[in-house]
Amino acid sequence: MDWKDALASLSGLPEGEETQSTQPDNETRVESDNKTTQTAPLHVLIEKKGRGGKTATIIEGFEISDDEIDEIARTLRKKLGTGGSSRGGEILIQGDRKADVVKMLKEIGFKVKGY
Repeated sequence: MDWKDALASLSGLPEGEETQSTQPDNETRVESDNKTTQTAPLHVLIEKKGRGGKTATIIEGFEISDDEIDEIARTLRKKLGTGGSSRGGEILIQGDRKADVVKMLKEIGFKVKGY
């Protein structure tokens, strides 16, 4: 028995049937359509203090929920290929990526100040 046969015997689903893993993607899109609108511009800053000499790009001024901020942070980290986090209504992106972050935020539809 090869690995394909073993995997097929474990799934238990008939061929051609979709799994439920595609459902959350659809639900996410529905939630993203109902997002709170951001009226104030975002501020993008470069910061070095308190980071051991390392540079970080900070995005602040969000008026949306923390879940939506987490989603934006995840998108930025993935597209920029860098680390970062979102805490307390701010997004931190590792490195001096101000120009890239501003460009991506504008593409998403946010107003950006500070650049």
